Amino acid sequence: MVSTWLKAGVTAISSGVAFAACSGDLPGGSAHAIPAAAAASPAVVSPSAAALPDFAALVEQYGPAVVNVAVVGKAQEIADFPGMAPGDPLNEFFRRFGRPMPRGDMPTPRGEGSGFIVSPDGYVLTNAHVVAEAEEVTVKTTDRREYTAKVVGVDERTDVAVLKIDGKNLPTVKIGDPSKLRPGEWVIAIGSPFGFENSVTAGIVSATARSMPGPETNYAQFIQTDVAVNPGNSGGPLFNLQGEVVGINSQIYSRTGGYMGLSFAVPIDVANNVKDQLIKTGRVTRSRIGVSIQDVNAQLADSFGLDRPRGALVGMVESDAPGEKAGLKAGDVILGVDGVEIDTSSQVPGLIASKKPGSNVELEIWRDGKSQTLNVKPEEIPQNGERVASAGGDAADSASQLGLALRRLTPEEKRQVETEGNLLVEDVDGPAAAAGVRPGDIILGVNGSQVKSVDDLKSAAKKRGGKVVALLIQRENAQIFVPVRVG
Repeated sequence: MVSTWLKAGVTAISSGVAFAACSGDLPGGSAHAIPAAAAASPAVVSPSAAALPDFAALVEQYGPAVVNVAVVGKAQEIADFPGMAPGDPLNEFFRRFGRPMPRGDMPTPRGEGSGFIVSPDGYVLTNAHVVAEAEEVTVKTTDRREYTAKVVGVDERTDVAVLKIDGKNLPTVKIGDPSKLRPGEWVIAIGSPFGFENSVTAGIVSATARSMPGPETNYAQFIQTDVAVNPGNSGGPLFNLQGEVVGINSQIYSRTGGYMGLSFAVPIDVANNVKDQLIKTGRVTRSRIGVSIQDVNAQLADSFGLDRPRGALVGMVESDAPGEKAGLKAGDVILGVDGVEIDTSSQVPGLIASKKPGSNVELEIWRDGKSQTLNVKPEEIPQNGERVASAGGDAADSASQLGLALRRLTPEEKRQVETEGNLLVEDVDGPAAAAGVRPGDIILGVNGSQVKSVDDLKSAAKKRGGKVVALLIQRENAQIFVPVRVG
C-alpha cells in the first residue's frame, strides 16, 4: 500500500508539471490572443505569495553553529552459540562437546546525528540517544573542521546530552522562548538526515505542549511540527523565524521508519535547564511531591463541579510525602503550579520536576466546588543510577575514568546486606571492569579514605599519587581492595 501511495504521489506531481508546461501551446492559438500591452505589463503578486518567508538569511547566519555528530559505539562480542549471551559458562561446555561456532566481534557500531553549539568555548547540545553507548564522538562543523568531543553528561528522561569540544570564538545559536510558539507558526530544522549534512527543512508548528507515551518522556511537553525530520536529524535545532532555537528535534511518529508528517522537539528551556545542571554537577536533580494524578474528562469535570475538563485529578497521596504534608487529598484537582495553568495532567510532572528540592511551590487546587491555594515543598527524586562522569570532560577528574555507574543504597537495603557503605555498583565498564569490579559490589573507600557519596569518591580519586586508584569494596561478606589503573 505504501508503494502504491508513493507512486500515485509522484504521478500527480508529474502531471501537474506537464500541464503547466503545455499550457502556453493550447490549440487554436489562444495564447496569441493576449494583447501585447497586457503581456508586457508586470505580474501581480498576491499578498499571500508575498508573505511567504525566505529562510536563506537565517540559515546563512546561524547554520554554521549547527554540527554533525558522528559516533563510534562499543564493539560487541558474538556468542559462541545462537541464543546464548557472550561469556555464558554454557558456551564453554558446548564448545567442547558440540560443534563450535565461529567466534569474534561484531562490526563496530557507528551512527550519526546532529547538534548545535551553544557557547563560544565549545559546549554542544544534542540528543541523549545520539551518543548513547558511544566510545568516540566526533563533531564536524560546516567548514569541515573536526573535533573530538567529550560527553559532559546525558539525561535520558529528556533525551538531552551535552558535549564539549576544544575551541574558541565558535559560532553559536541564539536561544528563544518556546512558550511563545503558536500553532501555525513557521519553523525550520537544520541537521544531517541520513548523513546529508546541513540539510534545511521547513514547516509549521502543529501543536505545543504535546505529551508522548512512555515513562521516560513525561518530563517534557514536546513541540509538534510538520517539518521533515528523518534519522540523522536527531539532536539538531528547531528555529523560529527570528532565528532563535526553540527546540531540539528528537522524535518522529512513523509506521515506516521515515518521516510521515509528525515530528517532535524538546523545548529549548527544558534542554537548557538540563544543560546547566550537567555542566555544573554532572547530573540532573528533579523533584516530586508524592501523588498520583490523572486527566479530568467531561464526566469527572461535571462530578467535581468544574466549568470544563481541565487540571490534574489527584488519585492517591503517598504517606509522609510532600503532598500529604502540604494538605493535598485524593479528589483534589490541581489547576495551577506557580501560576502556570494546568490543562492536562501530563503538564504536572515536568513542572514539579523542574523545581528545586525544598523550595516553596504554590499549587492552585479545586476542592469542594471552589478554588484554594496550598504551598508544597517538593523533595528530590532518588537517582536510579548515577553515572560518574566528568563535568566538562575535565581530565583532572580521575573518577570520570573509572567506568562506574552507581546509586545510593536505601536504609532498608543497607540493613538487609549489613553494610556501612552507601554506594552500590549498578554497572561497570572500562578500567573498573578490567580490574574485576562487578555489579553488586559496594564501594566503601578509595585510597584508604572512607567514601559516603559520589562527591567523596571523586575527591578521593583526585588525591591519588600515581595512576592507580585502590577501591575498597564489600562483596558478599568480604571486604577487599581492588586496584584500578587510570590513564
